[in-house]
Amino acid sequence: MHGSGFIKFILFIKIFKQLETEKIESVPKEIGKKLYDYQEADLNKIFERFHGSETNFNLLYQLPTGGGKTVIFSEIARRYIVEMEKKVLILTHRIELCNQTSNMLSEFGVTNKIINSQIKELPDQDEYTCFVAMVETLNNRLQDEMFKMDQIGLVIIDEAHYNSFRKLFKFFKECFILGVTATPLSSNRKLPMNKIYEDLIVGSNISDLIEKGFLAKATTYTYDVRLGSLKVGINGDYTVKSSEELYSNAKMQNKLLYAYEQRAKGKKTLIFNAGIATSQQVYYTFKDAKYPVRHLDSTAPKAKRKEILEWFKKTPGAILTSVGILTTGFDEPTIQTIILNRATRSVSLYYQMIGRGSRVIPGKTTFDVIDLGNNAARFGFWASGLEWQKIFRSPDHFLDNLISDEDIERNFRYQMPAEVRVLFSKTKELSFDIEEAHKKIISTGEKTATVLHNSATQHANMVVENSESLAEALGLIRLLDDSIEDRVRRYCYCICNSTKNYRAWAQDEYKRKLKNMVSNMM
Repeated sequence: MHGSGFIKFILFIKIFKQLETEKIESVPKEIGKKLYDYQEADLNKIFERFHGSETNFNLLYQLPTGGGKTVIFSEIARRYIVEMEKKVLILTHRIELCNQTSNMLSEFGVTNKIINSQIKELPDQDEYTCFVAMVETLNNRLQDEMFKMDQIGLVIIDEAHYNSFRKLFKFFKECFILGVTATPLSSNRKLPMNKIYEDLIVGSNISDLIEKGFLAKATTYTYDVRLGSLKVGINGDYTVKSSEELYSNAKMQNKLLYAYEQRAKGKKTLIFNAGIATSQQVYYTFKDAKYPVRHLDSTAPKAKRKEILEWFKKTPGAILTSVGILTTGFDEPTIQTIILNRATRSVSLYYQMIGRGSRVIPGKTTFDVIDLGNNAARFGFWASGLEWQKIFRSPDHFLDNLISDEDIERNFRYQMPAEVRVLFSKTKELSFDIEEAHKKIISTGEKTATVLHNSATQHANMVVENSESLAEALGLIRLLDDSIEDRVRRYCYCICNSTKNYRAWAQDEYKRKLKNMVSNMM
């Protein structure tokens, strides 16, 4: 090819590539994410309220954790800005949620700005159509008359069941307020949500989202726990101090480790605790057992927290023991097991904790829940869901009718662990029906104390039958502590005397008599 012809050829190629590039760039890029049918249906219901209500209407929207609330309200913000030609403010209660929300809004093509502690004024607010802020930060700014927010038409509140947001409502009296939450029940009983929000839209329930493949299916394993020592604080939930005392003791630590090894060994596991001391004790319990475990709480520096979460993400079979910090704004789809190593009277917290394991990814359609706080007995199984409309209208009725710890424990049925049952292999029948024995004693007119005497006799026979020496027998007696506690508790219910002091005395007396019986028999 001659020199001039070659140059013309090169120029032709360059022009062709440039035209192709311009052609590609002229194709509009896809903005945001395609909403699922149930998300689109909910969004349309919400916009019907926008168009059919006053501008100062307060609406609440419920959707389970994992249902895509951030995606939905990001699309709501985008459409609202286009249709109403007003700006949107989104409020969260944690900086991590601010960043997640801002990133999602950007994916939807919404120009947004995070109002953090460094932002003192908004001279550039005309450049943005949406703002994202933490409640405390924005409250501090709005107290300053120099800080102005103009043309806000819609305020979206994430995790709306928290009451800290209410202090901001006075600044947005002429705005449409949309609260979004998985659990539309106020964190403060004295401040019910139906006093702030005028109506509730309930989205798809958990069982429907599982059936359609949007959420993983949970299998729940429950382990009976005596919660009589727990105290209820002014916030309506169990106090951290009383929870620490119960869950940090050796017996509960052993029960936790036993439950993990029985149901979750080798699986990526997230453990929720009520207090830092408990979580640290859990860390040492699992570390001593040679399992890969880390501890995380709110006192951890940002860099350390990032490092621990990265370790948890990448490590197969990792165990992360935590306190509160991971209940919201945390998304790790590879979690296979959630352990509730705590009891709670907060239905919101219950659903948030379990929801951390419900994300679906390729190869994961199920996850396990290990309940060590009688939570499933109190609130029902996670997938069963709740009648949120009724709860929204009558929250006191729901809270007043939660099953009590005492009633939950009445239904406990002691089952001897397999490793203990082996040591009593020579005995065919290990059970003793306290209630039935009590009925017979009453019918014959004998003293009710005979019930415990007969129960102790049966325990003594079990011990002697499976022992070759007194030392071995005394060792077996110690393994019967849980069985003795269960029988004495049932006896106390029968005689209507279940005070803590009486039960403690009755158990001590039972063990004393049992040792005497065994010594005499051997």
